Amino acid sequence: METEQIWRYVDAERAALADLLSGLTEAEWSTPSVCPGWTVRDVAAHVISSPQARMLPVLTGMIRARGDFNRFVLEEGQRAGAQYSGEEIVAQYRRFAGSRRHPIGTTPADPLLDVLVHTQDIVVPLGLSHEMPPEAAAAAADRIWSKSFPFKAQKRLAGLRLVASDIDWSAGQGEEIRGPVAELLLLLSGRKASRLSGPVPH
Repeated sequence: METEQIWRYVDAERAALADLLSGLTEAEWSTPSVCPGWTVRDVAAHVISSPQARMLPVLTGMIRARGDFNRFVLEEGQRAGAQYSGEEIVAQYRRFAGSRRHPIGTTPADPLLDVLVHTQDIVVPLGLSHEMPPEAAAAAADRIWSKSFPFKAQKRLAGLRLVASDIDWSAGQGEEIRGPVAELLLLLSGRKASRLSGPVPH
């Protein structure tokens, strides 16, 4: 997929998430997300942190986390969630609409997979739904499959072949797991996935 098309999907998915967030109650903002230790507010703040990331604060945060990337991301998400109100977080989505910035060492596909997967982390515990565009989910799945860190998808899913039932996308070799590409993306990112057939890891 061409870079500009990826960004158009990022723009659309961030806008859809902002619209969803703007209707949340304070209790819903504080609801635990799918990510252990993260509230809906924390996850929402994390998603829109991508165009705001700067090298020095990232390096400082990594030092505080003693080089542990997952700890760094969790602490930064919790910090932003505690710092900003729901209205302020939604305002950030509006402010950075159309931004093409992304953290150093990442590609435009990283903000795409971030917003696609984390939107599901938000909507699932709230009993809401948001359908991923299959083409966008396929581009995000390609990105996760090709990068070893932090998802380690090829290692976790060794001996399995993932095949999308709604778009021309597949990855891996072995026993077949088949289903919508959005569900395969959740599996690749370590989330619980449904609507899949085959030897789905638990």
